[in-house]
Amino acid sequence: MKLNLPNKLTLLRVIMIPFFMFFIIFPELLGSVASAIIATALFILTALTDMLDGKIARKYNLITNFGKFLDPLADKVMILGGFIALLCVASERGVAYTKFFAVSFFLILLRELAVTSMRLVVSDCGNVVVAANWMGKCKTVLQTVTMVVLILEPVILPDFNNILSYVFLGASVVLTVWSGINYFVAYWPYLDPTK
Repeated sequence: MKLNLPNKLTLLRVIMIPFFMFFIIFPELLGSVASAIIATALFILTALTDMLDGKIARKYNLITNFGKFLDPLADKVMILGGFIALLCVASERGVAYTKFFAVSFFLILLRELAVTSMRLVVSDCGNVVVAANWMGKCKTVLQTVTMVVLILEPVILPDFNNILSYVFLGASVVLTVWSGINYFVAYWPYLDPTK
């Protein structure tokens, strides 16, 4: 199978995910600071491929069915993979933070699964396309920034007592849930419970 450039970038994003997860989960291998910096750099590079592949695909008309399948999957796995890796080390930041993080992760996961399921149902309704709206794009940007804060704060600003993590994670959850509700309100007519 021959892949075009956007699809190669999307595939690269998927390949990079386990690497930044590894440095989050095993900080003892290189030390907390070095591991956090490497994990953050890899995560940012991974996120940049998300921005690039879509722009290139649209600009040069390189949109493929493979890309339509893999790109949203890679987006979800990138964010959820990061949250899973951070959940593995959340207990090091205290019980209260771990509980807050676990509930936040559950709500984000629930939203992503619900919207993905809704997209599948709506796509069976003829020519209806569930396009990403501005709120969904803002949600992705905020989740990306939140991930960077969650990785770096404990090693760069340990005296902050997770304040930035609480603020960004809380804001990310609110926008994530809000954007999910927004999708459901917009496409509810296609989710007919009588059919």
